[in-house]
Amino acid sequence: MSKVPIRKGKYWVYILRCKDGTYYTGYTSNLEKRIALHNGGKGAKYVRNKLPVTLAYAKEYRYYKSALNGERDIKTLSRKKKEELIRKYEIRGIL
Repeated sequence: MSKVPIRKGKYWVYILRCKDGTYYTGYTSNLEKRIALHNGGKGAKYVRNKLPVTLAYAKEYRYYKSALNGERDIKTLSRKKKEELIRKYEIRGIL
């Protein structure tokens, strides 16, 4: 039985606001680089024709698996719930 490594570090779950008003959710270990990648047209296919994108929400996680679960949870939210999450994030003054 092999051991599965526990990946520790900084992982981010983020929501991008696209030029057309839609949202894209993803995860990364380097938030700034990932946003630049998206805006450079080399990120997710979904956002390539919706540029530029801006960061609307980000949450840091210590473990890779936690970030994956956080991304999945956000992707299941309705648009209204995502907007509530973004508003709370903006109110806290993080962006």
